[in-house]
Amino acid sequence: MKKINVISTAILFSVVSGSVLSAGTHTLALSHYGSPNDTVTKATEFMAKRVAELSDGRITIKLHPNSELGPSGTQIDGTRMGTIDIVVVGNPYYTTFNEELNLLDLPFLFRNEVHVEKVLSGEVGDILLKSLEKSGLKGLAFYEIGFRDITNSKKQIKTVADLSGLKLRTTPNPAHIAAFKEWGVNPTPMPFNEVYFSLKTGVIDGQENPVHHIYNNNLQEVQKYLSLTNHAYTAAPMAMNLDRFNYMDKEDQDILLQAAKEGAELEKKLNIEENKIYLGKLKEQGMEIEENPDISSFQIGAKKAWDDYAKKFGNNVLNKVIDLK
Repeated sequence: MKKINVISTAILFSVVSGSVLSAGTHTLALSHYGSPNDTVTKATEFMAKRVAELSDGRITIKLHPNSELGPSGTQIDGTRMGTIDIVVVGNPYYTTFNEELNLLDLPFLFRNEVHVEKVLSGEVGDILLKSLEKSGLKGLAFYEIGFRDITNSKKQIKTVADLSGLKLRTTPNPAHIAAFKEWGVNPTPMPFNEVYFSLKTGVIDGQENPVHHIYNNNLQEVQKYLSLTNHAYTAAPMAMNLDRFNYMDKEDQDILLQAAKEGAELEKKLNIEENKIYLGKLKEQGMEIEENPDISSFQIGAKKAWDDYAKKFGNNVLNKVIDLK
């Protein structure tokens, strides 16, 4: 009976996602949110190339960028069901069904990029990627969106008090929403592919994302003010349908894991480089930038999100992140 189920699953994947499953040859659909110039686009293109090289052409990854297969939540649902093989979207969209991952979105949890890398490449990262398996996903690597900053069309944000009354697009992550409410914001979750138009038409006043993401999606065209708050870090886990991953032999699994990791490393390097370049370009294009906002005024309101997480999941893993040198 078990053998029949495995065969049926394989047939389903072949029909729905276009995967060719015979003789160790595979074509995999990889979906992500990134625009053509986004670093996640460059990183997944690199990963696809590495997979082809390492497999001598047996494994092909067909890329579907720019949310062409639907918003981030739809992409994850498709991967869990098997209509998409691999997905890269922001961590907040995973937290809708895996609340343990809220840890990564706690405001001011990470000190800098080095701290992030030590956490995600170590024990905590392994625990969190493993937790995806209970939801039908195999965590391959942590890609990233990065450290988030605040833009808006109304006024410059120098202290937390300046946020009062603004309607900002946030992710659907409970930790983000709780923090912004504490900061006096009207948080408005929406898919990212709706953000530009919503900003242009005044449906929302602002949003929060890393500098490279702001620039690559032309948000400077509809936003006047940028404040470098670095108030939260957003990972973007790359995950694969678990049944699809388990169907592949060990050699091919290792190829995917290696190439996924190499792509993630490239993306993080590009993000650091591009944030510096694009900050200058945003200034040239007329954005008014607050480079030294009063971070201490934000940290008080962030405490509620930390307390909510600890009440639900305890302090064990949270303390592992805080205590990591």
